[in-house]
Amino acid sequence: MEFRASRWLAGLVLAVGAIAGSATAEAKERPLGVIELFTSQGCNACPPADELFAEFAARDDVVALAYHVTYWDYLGWQDNLANKENTDRQYGYMRGFGARAVYTPQAVVNGRTHMSGAKRDDITQALDNLEKTGQGLNVDVHITENADTISIDVGQVEGPQRINAHLVLVYFGPPQLVDLSRGENKGRRITYWNAVTDVNTAGMWHGEKQRFDLPRSEVEKKGGAAVLLQAVGKDGLPGPILGAAVIRKARGPMR
Repeated sequence: MEFRASRWLAGLVLAVGAIAGSATAEAKERPLGVIELFTSQGCNACPPADELFAEFAARDDVVALAYHVTYWDYLGWQDNLANKENTDRQYGYMRGFGARAVYTPQAVVNGRTHMSGAKRDDITQALDNLEKTGQGLNVDVHITENADTISIDVGQVEGPQRINAHLVLVYFGPPQLVDLSRGENKGRRITYWNAVTDVNTAGMWHGEKQRFDLPRSEVEKKGGAAVLLQAVGKDGLPGPILGAAVIRKARGPMR
């Protein structure tokens, strides 16, 4: 699907483009990028994307998150991993990209571009191109776990520009094996990885070094968790992802 960037997103990209120059030899190792897959158990085009996503979820150099959406439930199978907030996030990206509709399977890379979630070459090329053009993850996000606290240290941006970014906590479950008994994928057995269960904004970041402390006990209750440092526009639409890290991977037996 072709799309045009909205005015605010174009301006935001220019504002944060200078972040690339802030990287130093001492910078901590960063992920190559963030892959957000919008998928549904009721979508007959999604199983190949879910299978490919499992490969990305197993990698240590990307943050891979799967958002199960609700709008295909009417076809005869209600996705048991879907929620309205996941659907709302996809619609937010749609408006930010200036697109006319949502679709599945959709992969959003670094909050900046999108493509079919079933196309390996398009996803890997997007990761590489964004990295080469300075639109990768250019802000350090470092996680420290103590007895009672999980601390998130976010780096800084050089220059006078003020950036409005959210520190977003994305919680996800362990791999789950689902037998689909109805709908377009009837008879399939599919393992779903890193299915998002909750998304919370933990705070704001404006381009300077900052520490965010979280109660360890509360984070541990929710399984896996990732941190996204995501720019936002005045209307709150999700924009470019500037930094990311995984606090912990979800563990547990597959159902």
